[in-house]
Amino acid sequence: MTENHWMADRFEADRERLSAVAYRMLGSRSEAEDAVQETWVRLSRTDTSDVENMSGWLTTVIARVCLDMLRSRDSRREDSLTTGDSETADLPEDRANPEEQALIADSVGFALLVVLDTLTPTERLAFVLHDMFDLSFDEIGPIVGRTPTAARQLASRARRRVRGASPRHENRSRQREIVDAFLAASRGGDFDALLSLLDPDVVLRADEVAAVMGASVMGAAKEVRGARRVAETFAGRARGAQPALIGGAVGFAWAQAGETRVAFAMTITGDKITGIELIADPERLRELDVQFLD
Repeated sequence: MTENHWMADRFEADRERLSAVAYRMLGSRSEAEDAVQETWVRLSRTDTSDVENMSGWLTTVIARVCLDMLRSRDSRREDSLTTGDSETADLPEDRANPEEQALIADSVGFALLVVLDTLTPTERLAFVLHDMFDLSFDEIGPIVGRTPTAARQLASRARRRVRGASPRHENRSRQREIVDAFLAASRGGDFDALLSLLDPDVVLRADEVAAVMGASVMGAAKEVRGARRVAETFAGRARGAQPALIGGAVGFAWAQAGETRVAFAMTITGDKITGIELIADPERLRELDVQFLD
């Protein structure tokens, strides 16, 4: 067997796991495939004769590829959510035990991807690699350019935000009330009511297909930040949308001829909507469990 054949076989043995890592970090099947392909390109161009742990090496490479993609997608500063992000920042240690961490990582399904979009790229990477794929902070630190202690703080901060927004911590009937109120305010063009339901830092994101559909769906740009701008986007719209369970969490969706065309995945923390994701990509919609509610 030639070296190239050996590398290809070795890469294929890890492909499924690498795809899972990339999807959790990027939240997009197509982008995850691109990240996996880029990882193969880097492997094929690198002398790996001294690599003892190929699976670990590949995980590091795809993590860095995903981090670059996240940073290029989201230009906000990594420090924007905190007053300090240094290795000596005085951040409280997360007290969750390993079992609880696993529950947080595994139980929220698709809704987790919506929450992850509210994190900075380094927070997202640290949380995904540690809580979902069991990498140590000694391994994660060099990937994000931090010490293991700082990487632990990134994951801890992300975990607290994920836990706070997890649907299992919210009453579904209360979620339904908030979504119903949001739809009513949107259809009625009640700007003040929309503002009262939105977190000041709410983020609205649309996938590539939804962004192209644009004015015919919601007139939404690919990303809209802030309560006022999101309220302006929805005011007087959503007339054809209906409440729905999307990946187990209450949101709403728009269907045509009995087929879901756009799903609006909602992240609700307390009594405020903190995130909305518009999903119109047919491939992603097929992966979603969308159940319309009465």
